[in-house]
Amino acid sequence: MTGFFETLIRPDKEELDNMDRREVGRAANILQIGEFQLLQLAYREWHDEDLPESQIGGLFQEYMIDGTVPHWARHFARQIIRLDERGQVDGNDARYHRYDNDYGRVAAPHGIKRFFVATGIVALIFGSGLMGAIMSTGNSVTQFPPYVSEKDVRAATPDELTHQTKIHTPIP
Repeated sequence: MTGFFETLIRPDKEELDNMDRREVGRAANILQIGEFQLLQLAYREWHDEDLPESQIGGLFQEYMIDGTVPHWARHFARQIIRLDERGQVDGNDARYHRYDNDYGRVAAPHGIKRFFVATGIVALIFGSGLMGAIMSTGNSVTQFPPYVSEKDVRAATPDELTHQTKIHTPIP
């Protein structure tokens, strides 16, 4: 339980005590990826295959919980640090981001064009609906319901107007 509180107070304590983990963290920062992604890249570099699904849990346990860094990960991290010191690492190189789901082009080549076409179609539909509604109502005499048009007012006889005002006038 004491280790838990020590970690809360000083989360980087384990990295400072464990030089190998510090190197892995530094290499991951250079490549702008997570530490576990660096372990996946190191495994691929060393074994020339992707990390098998069956070993992911064990590797996570060893590295994240126990603090054990595999020799192939330590080798890969030191190699990245050396290349960075010589200025030979491009953190944006796609081979370092092979396990990133969101790395690369965000939109399809014609995505922006399609967006504007779809937006134009939606604006055209709403605009034509609005214009149709405006044109179908004509000029109204009042802005509140019932919407009586000027045509209705001219067509009504004086008796009809008196009858309408009696119906709609509230009694005090």
